Amino acid sequence: MPACNIIVDSCSYFRLAQSIHPLLKNPFGKEKHCLGVIKELDEEYQKNPSLKHKFYWVNEDEFASNRKRCFALTTTQKSEMNHAFFFIRDFARDEQIGVSEVDIKALSYAYVLKIPIVTDDDDMLVVAKEFGISTLKTLELLKLLLDTGVVTMEQIRAIAAYWIYQKDTPKSYRKDFKRIFSESPPR
Repeated sequence: MPACNIIVDSCSYFRLAQSIHPLLKNPFGKEKHCLGVIKELDEEYQKNPSLKHKFYWVNEDEFASNRKRCFALTTTQKSEMNHAFFFIRDFARDEQIGVSEVDIKALSYAYVLKIPIVTDDDDMLVVAKEFGISTLKTLELLKLLLDTGVVTMEQIRAIAAYWIYQKDTPKSYRKDFKRIFSESPPR
């Protein structure tokens, strides 16, 4: 199994995994980027009835198996993650930044493994910047996938149109789409 070297947060995963499948654990590009999610994504999904309703497909075998074992941590990394979790949690609490426990875990993975995280969540982006964690927005990930031949511009437009249909566009969607793809976004 390839080593995942980019974490996809839950919102970005839910926005992309059905349209680009399999999304995870497939190396791409010269740099052999490989997307993964943390195991806590499944716990978050199971606890949230609205996620289960909106993203009913997440528990289908093909998607569930694609999410398994994206990251294998050593004992040392697990210990470092616990420390990072508490530092990040305390910072977020002190600064009154609204990140969930799962968000903090994802940020802890990215911090300890020194890998980027894909997120559109403003609060996660603020915390990531504070801790020197590299980030990509979902549209920036799509641009990386486009540049490495994984997806076409037609697929990106279809994905964006589906987000609009679902009323689930990332914040700054229109501005970011134009900046990243040099064209007006689908409406």
